[in-house]
Amino acid sequence: MFHANGQTSKPLRLGVAGVSHGHLNEVIARLARGDFEVVGVAEENDELRENNGLRKKLSASVFYKDLGEMLDKTKPEAVVAYGSIYDHLKVVEACAPRGIHVMVEKPLAVNMEHANRMAGLVRKHHTLLLTNYETTWYDTNHEVNRLVKEGTIGDIHRINVYDGHQGPFEIKCGKEFTDWLTDPILNGGGAVIDFGCYGANLATWLLNGQKPTRVYGVLKQYKPQTYPKVDDDATIIAEYPSATVQIMGSWNWPMNRKDMHIYGSKGYIYQDTPTKIRMSASNQEVSATAPKLAAPYNDSFYYLKAAVRNDIQISPKDLSSLENNLIVVEILEAAIKSSKTGKAVILSR
Repeated sequence: MFHANGQTSKPLRLGVAGVSHGHLNEVIARLARGDFEVVGVAEENDELRENNGLRKKLSASVFYKDLGEMLDKTKPEAVVAYGSIYDHLKVVEACAPRGIHVMVEKPLAVNMEHANRMAGLVRKHHTLLLTNYETTWYDTNHEVNRLVKEGTIGDIHRINVYDGHQGPFEIKCGKEFTDWLTDPILNGGGAVIDFGCYGANLATWLLNGQKPTRVYGVLKQYKPQTYPKVDDDATIIAEYPSATVQIMGSWNWPMNRKDMHIYGSKGYIYQDTPTKIRMSASNQEVSATAPKLAAPYNDSFYYLKAAVRNDIQISPKDLSSLENNLIVVEILEAAIKSSKTGKAVILSR
């Protein structure tokens, strides 16, 4: 049974691949909780391996330069990837043949070539490949999905998703993080990858795993002096047979935001924060607090453990699923291509 504290039995044996991602704090903050135990950390960069948030909390003996050596010596059940998006492929190449499950930080991959190679490996070796988004654990997003599925606001015709902040340098992300986050190869792009992925993930989920028919992308460099190699503002228009989705991911918002507006034939829902929504299905707007998500669906590490231990089954339509996230990467790649040609990209059916 899955208990409220997220522990089915003994802690999940967890490996960490890379320590340069700012979201590494997600691991550090949960170390004392008891649902997982970090048995190994792999980081190629000598300075980073010696100086990171996990170093102060764990024995020096669990740190390795080589990922393969770490996997063979520490035998984790699952690995979480906290390096560049480009490195996700290397992590899966090392883990899948060893039968080790992987959870990467969003998005799944830098492009479809990497994504398809990763998918082929985990399908061949029957391992999990999950993608973690902060928004997956928002109470409101699941309440919105429930209301949409129940037909509360009728047929969905438009979804607008807003994600981003003032910019990685502006909010003072660490150098080890921004070194790859602002690199077109290592991150696959700028804001289009970093924040465009959220909207693509949520829209694919809300529209039952559908793929858009066409994607149009507008990528801007409003701060070329700060971000000379990548876009810092992205607008993606994804066209579906019965809906239009507009995804606005930016390093130019004057505030932090991860919110969404959904418009249907009978009303609308505004997902304003992780806990608050506004909605109208009768010409009168009401505000509500979304019900709390239950474990293991309220936390990425509870979820990973439950999936690895077969306490839950991952549906192809889940936010973290491989199937959803292959579509996400296809949307992002199409948006980047469209921005270069000025023409919409037709997606294969």
